[in-house]
Amino acid sequence: MARISYRLPPLPIFVLVVSLLFYQSAGLNSEGQYLLDIKSRIGDTYNHLSNWNPNDSTPCGWKGVDCTSDYNPVVWCLDLSSMNLSGSLSPSLGGLVHLTLLNLSFNALSQNIPGEIGNCSSLELLYLNNNHFESQIPVELARLSCLTALNIANNRISGPFPDQIGNLSSLSLLIAYSNNITGSLPASLGNLKRLRTFRAGQNLISGSLPSEIGGCESLEYLGLAQNQLSGEIPKEIGMLQNLTDLILLSNQISGPIPMELSNCTYLRTLALYDNKLVGPIPKELGNLECLKRLYLYRNKLNGTIPREIGNLSSALEIDFSENELTGEIPIELKNIAGLSLLYIFENKLTGVIPVELTTLENMTKLDLSTNYLTGTIPVGVPAFEAPDHVAAFRNENLILLNMGSNNLTGYIPSGVQHCKPLNTFTGPIPPEIGQCHALQRLHLSGNYFTGELPKEIGKLSQLVFFNVSTNSLTGVIPAEIFSCKMLQRLDLTRNHFVGALPGEIGALSQLEILKLSENQLSENIPVEVGKLSRLTDLQMGGNSFSGEIPAELGGISSLQIALNLSYNNLTGPIPAELGNLGPLPSLPLFQKTSISSFLGNKGLCGGPLGNCNESPQLSPHPSDTKGTSVRLGKIIAIISAVIGGISLILIIVIIHFMRRPVDMVAPLQDTPPSSLVSDIYFSPKDGFTFQDLVVATENFDDSFILGRGACGTVYKAVLRCGRVIAVKKLASNREGNTIDNSFQYAYTMKVTEKCDIYSYGVVLLELLTGRAPVQPLDQGGDLVSWVRSYIQAHSLSPGMFDERINLQDQNTIPHMITAMKIALLCTSMSPHDRPTMREVVLMLIESNKLEGHFDSSSFSSSSSSHHANSSDELIINV
Repeated sequence: MARISYRLPPLPIFVLVVSLLFYQSAGLNSEGQYLLDIKSRIGDTYNHLSNWNPNDSTPCGWKGVDCTSDYNPVVWCLDLSSMNLSGSLSPSLGGLVHLTLLNLSFNALSQNIPGEIGNCSSLELLYLNNNHFESQIPVELARLSCLTALNIANNRISGPFPDQIGNLSSLSLLIAYSNNITGSLPASLGNLKRLRTFRAGQNLISGSLPSEIGGCESLEYLGLAQNQLSGEIPKEIGMLQNLTDLILLSNQISGPIPMELSNCTYLRTLALYDNKLVGPIPKELGNLECLKRLYLYRNKLNGTIPREIGNLSSALEIDFSENELTGEIPIELKNIAGLSLLYIFENKLTGVIPVELTTLENMTKLDLSTNYLTGTIPVGVPAFEAPDHVAAFRNENLILLNMGSNNLTGYIPSGVQHCKPLNTFTGPIPPEIGQCHALQRLHLSGNYFTGELPKEIGKLSQLVFFNVSTNSLTGVIPAEIFSCKMLQRLDLTRNHFVGALPGEIGALSQLEILKLSENQLSENIPVEVGKLSRLTDLQMGGNSFSGEIPAELGGISSLQIALNLSYNNLTGPIPAELGNLGPLPSLPLFQKTSISSFLGNKGLCGGPLGNCNESPQLSPHPSDTKGTSVRLGKIIAIISAVIGGISLILIIVIIHFMRRPVDMVAPLQDTPPSSLVSDIYFSPKDGFTFQDLVVATENFDDSFILGRGACGTVYKAVLRCGRVIAVKKLASNREGNTIDNSFQYAYTMKVTEKCDIYSYGVVLLELLTGRAPVQPLDQGGDLVSWVRSYIQAHSLSPGMFDERINLQDQNTIPHMITAMKIALLCTSMSPHDRPTMREVVLMLIESNKLEGHFDSSSFSSSSSSHHANSSDELIINV
């Protein structure tokens, strides 16, 4: 076999070939070298550019670098945005001649923009915004004939726009706001035929807006706000027929508003406010059918508001305030159905407020203040009134209504109270509130108040009603507020109050309702609470109270609505003294109560909770039950069924003396008695049982009905012992939901002056209105508040009575109005203004004799005048 031999080339040639091969594989190309030089001048705190390896042959795999995908790849995109880079930009940038996109935005790059950037002849998109670049815009930028977008906003660039900027014939986006650019706008801007957006606000640009701007035929957005522009708006602005937004606010522009603006038919936003514009508002602006926002405020415009403004059918916000406009408010504004904001305050407008404004149902902000308007505030038109004829401005979206500093007369329409957002406030409650020494009612619930409750509230010596529930108040409850000795209702629920409940609370001898639930109150329940002898409703659940339940609570004999101590950290036995309220601990009813009624107090014991020497079997967490509302409903129903019934005897009085002149309501579907027996217990000391009631009423036959109310039916029962009692059988509410599966009952041998007149008044209101004693928070929270609010708005009218009553019967209505007046006396805020039961009976007798004509002489004239002028009561209701 022949030998095959190979002959190697001479050594120098071999070395040369190997060297060439090594250079070809290991050497970094020129674009990579330029990029490494750029990196060398940049601070990269988070090592975003750590993979920029000089040993690579090309930079195409480096972070932020994109190359073309052809045979000879080149860098076409460099995106280093939002990398927290610092330092300066290298002139080597100009070597990336194939670059079409350069994005260095949202970094901390500083110093000047290198002029070499003008060598990037292929550049189309240049984003240098949100850095610290300084000095002037390099003239070399004007060589980038392919550039379509230039964003240099939010830097420190100074000097003027170069005149050569008009050479950027492809430019469609020029954004340069928030810099230090000075000088006048170059006339060459008019050469930018493709320019669609030009934003250069928040600079120091001076001079006038060049008339050549009219040559930017594609311009849609022109924003030059907050500069130092002067002179007039050129008429050529009307040549910009594609313009949608013209923002020239906060300059020193003078002269009139050019009527040629009406040619910009696609205009959506016209903001010329805070300038020195004079003359009238051009009526031609009414042709801008696409206009949504028209802001001309804080100028020196005069003349009248053109009626043609009413043709702006798409307008959402119009602000002509702080000018020198005269004449009347045009009624044509009613045609702008979607208008949500109308500000024309601080002008010289005269005439009346057009009633037609009340038809603008989308209005959220209306300010007509500081003018010379006269007449009354309009009370609405039939098309805008609710079925119960609520007055104007019933729009629930209204969050600002200002008509101050005019010459208006009459009353504020009651419909304003339906504008719920008007009552939404934030921030702290000002301590200056303590200077309102005559204040009687302070209602601040359902807002977003924060901070601590000011102790200055304790200076309100006449305060009767104080409600700050459902806010975000913090800190301790200041002891000073318990200096308000006239206080009858105190509601601090659903806040973030902490610390102990001050013992000074025992000084509130007039207090009837105390609600502290859903806070973070801690430590022991003060024994001084037991001194609140008039208390009917005590709500302290959902806190962190600890220790034992004070035995002194058993001394509050007036408790008739609720005692709620659920969801605390209470421990120890349930005190036997609470038996004075029912009694509870010794009753089989209490023994049979579900354990869920006591949840949230893992330390309680006794009765159904087990021996106090054993570990309680309660879970402190609401998640272990079927719902908080069910538990609270049970415990409240249990207590109110036993201790609250005494006030219902007064139903007998009203039914007897009114002699039931008419069957006022349609029968309700009562639940069969057999389904109610399980939760009923009558104490043996009362001398009768549930079966006795069944026998006495012949199984609750309709012939024993005394009357019906919103929550049930009242039966008359004559027991074997001769005792006459009234039994209230709770039924279903109007939504069909069962209110409770038990009876409320009351009995008496003699009506005395010791009866709780207030509770009687509530029951009477319940019968008359067909409403439950507890009302939604947005309707006052209770029936008494609802009735008083209704009367303030509509006076005493049949519309407030139970809707099931035949309001066409002329004999029924006068009696019911008289009974309503009596109920209002019984529920007076001050106990001193309430009549005795004897006086109530006399008034009822007198009413029956006069066939509905109420004789105010049957009670003290002081009480009459007090309630007849209840609208004069000083009220702050936010």
